Amino acid sequence: MKNVAVIGAGTMGNGIAHTFAQCDYKVQLIDISEESLKRGMATIAKNLDRMVVKEKITEADKERTLGNITTYTSMEEGVEYASLVVEAATENVDLKLKIFKDLDQFCPEDTILATNTSSISITQIAAVTSRPEMVIGMHFMNPVPIMKLVEIIKGYSTSAETYATVEEISKKLNKVPVEVNDYPGFVANRILMPMINEAIETLYNGVAGVQEIDTVMKLGMAHPMGPLQLADFIGLDVCLSILNVMYDGFKNPKYAPCPLLVNMVMAGKMGVKSGEGFYDYSESRKAEKVAKMFA
Repeated sequence: MKNVAVIGAGTMGNGIAHTFAQCDYKVQLIDISEESLKRGMATIAKNLDRMVVKEKITEADKERTLGNITTYTSMEEGVEYASLVVEAATENVDLKLKIFKDLDQFCPEDTILATNTSSISITQIAAVTSRPEMVIGMHFMNPVPIMKLVEIIKGYSTSAETYATVEEISKKLNKVPVEVNDYPGFVANRILMPMINEAIETLYNGVAGVQEIDTVMKLGMAHPMGPLQLADFIGLDVCLSILNVMYDGFKNPKYAPCPLLVNMVMAGKMGVKSGEGFYDYSESRKAEKVAKMFA
């Protein structure tokens, strides 16, 4: 299984493509936007350059990795020979269901269909295909080339063979796979998002300021990044989407998004990707923060 298609060239998609390509998989990176594909490839090249400077890889490794990636704006063409597809589109239920309906139609019968969703039901996604036993969650962490964890989420019908294959692939990517069952938010975000939401509530209630809240969690709880800074890095729109999925799934008020988070997303304050969230990010500071993640 050396032919992998990745759907979406954004932050997660280009990171997933980078990771597979660096491990000598042939990657078809697919996005409806040519501009998004160019930005994604530029990001991969920059991140590889940082790894060369840090002497983690050679210039030849960089060129080989880039050579392993081919870009497509046509999903049908991009997945024609894929043994595995990893979908990394926006965290939107309707969009993902549409993508998986198309993938089921376009992909070979033996292609495994994986989603990088951080909260949406694998069982629900699998139900729109004719191969639910071959649909699985493969939730990478950001930044993908660096973070070791992959949550592997089994839907109701996911076969043992599909799970074993994806687990083995994850190990070949030098990741640590962890088996998780299909409940809203899985493990990582079921624990992380309420913490982030509570940090936002703490700010909203005037208990302390942004830097003060993050400093308490970094110095008092040994977190490498404060929850508000982490929310900016994840994307406030993504945090809101995940909380909404968990709130709808559990009907529990503890997952209800803080009004401040809702208002910030409506105002276009998405965090690092929009240039402003709980912190202010100029282009130079944004590049500096990303560079530190690869240090």
